[in-house]
Amino acid sequence: MTPMGDPVPVRPPVRIANCSGFYGDRLSAMHEMLAGGELDYLTGDYLAELTMLILGRDRMKDPDRGYARTFLRQLEECVGLAADRGVRIVANAGGLNPAALARAVRSLTEKLGVAVSVAHVEGDDLLSRAEALGLGDPLTANAYLGAWGIVECLTARADIVVTGRVTDASVVVGPAAAHFGWRRTDFDRIAGAVAAGHVIECGTQATGGNFAFFARDFPDLTALTRPGFPIAEIHADGTSVITKHPGTGGAVTTDTVTAQLLYEITGARYANPDATLRVDSIELSADGVDRVRISGVRGEPPPPTAKVGLNTLGGFRNEMTFVLTGLDVEAKAGLVRHQLEAGLTVRPAEMDWTLARTDRPDADSEQAASALLRCVVRDPDPDVVGRRFSSAAVELALASYPGFTTTAPPGDGQVYGVFTAAYVPATEVPHTAVRPDGTHVDIEAAPQTLALADLPAPVLPDAPTPGSTRRVPLGTIAGARSGDKGGSANVGVWVSSAQQWAWLVHTLTVDTVRELLPEVADLPVTRHVLPNLRAVNFVIDGILGKGVAYQARFDPQAKGLGEWLRSRHIDIPEELLA
Repeated sequence: MTPMGDPVPVRPPVRIANCSGFYGDRLSAMHEMLAGGELDYLTGDYLAELTMLILGRDRMKDPDRGYARTFLRQLEECVGLAADRGVRIVANAGGLNPAALARAVRSLTEKLGVAVSVAHVEGDDLLSRAEALGLGDPLTANAYLGAWGIVECLTARADIVVTGRVTDASVVVGPAAAHFGWRRTDFDRIAGAVAAGHVIECGTQATGGNFAFFARDFPDLTALTRPGFPIAEIHADGTSVITKHPGTGGAVTTDTVTAQLLYEITGARYANPDATLRVDSIELSADGVDRVRISGVRGEPPPPTAKVGLNTLGGFRNEMTFVLTGLDVEAKAGLVRHQLEAGLTVRPAEMDWTLARTDRPDADSEQAASALLRCVVRDPDPDVVGRRFSSAAVELALASYPGFTTTAPPGDGQVYGVFTAAYVPATEVPHTAVRPDGTHVDIEAAPQTLALADLPAPVLPDAPTPGSTRRVPLGTIAGARSGDKGGSANVGVWVSSAQQWAWLVHTLTVDTVRELLPEVADLPVTRHVLPNLRAVNFVIDGILGKGVAYQARFDPQAKGLGEWLRSRHIDIPEELLA
């Protein structure tokens, strides 16, 4: 940690903005951010676990591909504006091929006649060493690098830095560390930038997008037509203010920032290759309209291991959804299931059935009278889940339950991927900055590390005195955000007041969550308590099977899991509902 007497250089805050939260985000966002106000850096996060699988398949077709091509489309319109405004760009759009993207950027800027210097960061791709590192034979194997390759490129005066698989926050940490000249052991300051980076890396999720209380906080829905992308004003001591350009949609509030801080985390320690962020240390406070200050952040040395994301091709999948209308829904489901399974000459390796009772009795529309029966099949042989499965399903059209229909005709089997995370010693992962002049600089592993460990249980407020309650949805007072972590999911739940927090932390236990969400009743569930954020975070292992592309459930990324939890009814004290 930073020594207490270490002087902090007096420099103005650095303004670092985001223009992409995923591969496919708003194409115009780069121009909006550059034209909307003053910035020092513009960053973009284009990578996710599923994206790496998509890019891996791209690279199989063409070894010169494997990067986010939309980044080039954005640059074609915006690189001149960025150069004119002196805004430097850092993005992980390089995916599996950052060197190829850097070459493409140079070719583009030369064609446009815009004089900018381009650098890239590489070393994360461990595919050629996967077997030697005990990682098997995956399609992709990418370690999560930190920020210091970006720092080296920026110090070498690069205007555009593209990377492969760095952590989402690293594209923000790198510019901040380069701007202020932080040392690698300035863990509190680095962790502050990690927190800011985590808030803005998913774009408009920090400014009202996917926000639990949108109906309460945005009664005029036009305010959410196009939420503005977020900006982090990071100070030399690691504190920051999250904001957005004036006049843009959405809002930045302590609730929108809390929601994003809880997104896809585990416990009180949030590991990063440069510093471990103590999430339990974060303090949020309003700093004016659309301004939220993040302070009090503590950091620790990073863990000695590096996370490696592995994508493998798991086989082929297909699905059919049958529409069951009116009476005898359960019997209709039983009939078509029996018929389809009996009609398959070869049974797929996996066959999952899910009946969604979306029907209502005495419904006033046919749609409201209908339920959905979904059948998902997986097998190593594409023919088993393709032609054979589809033919068996189609043959039932005139021979099954009354009112037989499906949501779509059957198709061919599609390849699916399996994501797993592995860990290797950080010293085994090369990390190379390729400067604008083409020279390569090796970035050493962190000089100081600390293995992750559980923290002592935090001090909790006293449980509230029992009183009169009302049975209402949990979301009446609690917000939530959920997301995927490989085959697992997290659900972060928070409240706004100290009184609500005293009730929530004693009420929303693992057993309560298992009761409210029957789908997780038999799965490992871990609760993490974060008093500063008045939040509890639940990690549910195995709910997504073998990862997003496996599609074990109809919500394969668990994005709606938190909203399901909020919709469940629970006894809440009357005084908290006033």
